[in-house]
Amino acid sequence: MLRQKSSWIILLIFLCQHEVEANPTRKVACEGKQLHLHCDSGLIKVTKANYGRTDHSTCAAGKPKLQLQNKQCFQPKSFFKVSTRCDGRKECFIAAVNGVFSDPCVKTYKYLEVYYTCIKKEANPTRKVACEGKHLHLHCDSGLIKVTKANYGRTDHSTCAAGKPKLQLQNKQCFQPKSFFKVSTRCDGRKECSIAAVNGVFSDPCVKTYKYLEVYYTCIKKAAKKPIK
Repeated sequence: MLRQKSSWIILLIFLCQHEVEANPTRKVACEGKQLHLHCDSGLIKVTKANYGRTDHSTCAAGKPKLQLQNKQCFQPKSFFKVSTRCDGRKECFIAAVNGVFSDPCVKTYKYLEVYYTCIKKEANPTRKVACEGKHLHLHCDSGLIKVTKANYGRTDHSTCAAGKPKLQLQNKQCFQPKSFFKVSTRCDGRKECSIAAVNGVFSDPCVKTYKYLEVYYTCIKKAAKKPIK
C-alpha cells in the first residue's frame, strides 16, 4: 500500500513539474538510445521529462511482457537532468541509460519521454542559493518573478561547504523533484518572496547530506489587463 501511494505521489510530481505550455513537442528514446531535441526557431524549454515506463506499448517491440508490466516507473530527477542539459540551447542530445538517470525500476525496459517547446531567448536568469536552515529571498526591481529552475538538495561538492564534514558533501545526486513546484507556487507573479531551505518545507531528499536550495529566476513584465466590455 505504501509503495502504491509513493507511486501516485511521484506521478503527481511528474505532472506538476512545470506549467504546461501550448502544444509541446513529445520525443521518446528507448532505453539504450539517444534522445535528440532541437528547435528550428527559438531555444529549447523542457516542460516534462521521465525516464521509466508509464504504459505497456511504448518501446515494446520484441520485449517480453515481464519487462513491460510496470506502468508506475518514474525517475523523479529526470526533469532536472534533461532541463539542465538542454534548456536554452538550439539542440541537445541525452542518452536514455541508467548511467545518466540511475535505474528507477529494475527488470523493467524503460524509455526517456520528454515534452518541450521552443521559446524566444530571454535575459540570463538570476541564480540564488540558500544553505540548509537559511531563507532564500527573491526580488525584482522591475517586473515580476518567474522561477525557471529549482532544487533543494546537492549537485556539487563546493556550494555551502564551509565548515561541513566531507561525509555530508559527498552526494552530488541529491534532488528533490517537488522543489520547482514549491518555489514557483510561492514566488511566481510577485515582486519579492522568501522561502526557507529546510526539510520542513521540502522534506529530506537525502539523509545525512547537507543541502542547499538553488533557484534560477527571471523578472518578467506584468501582463496588461484586458479592458472590460
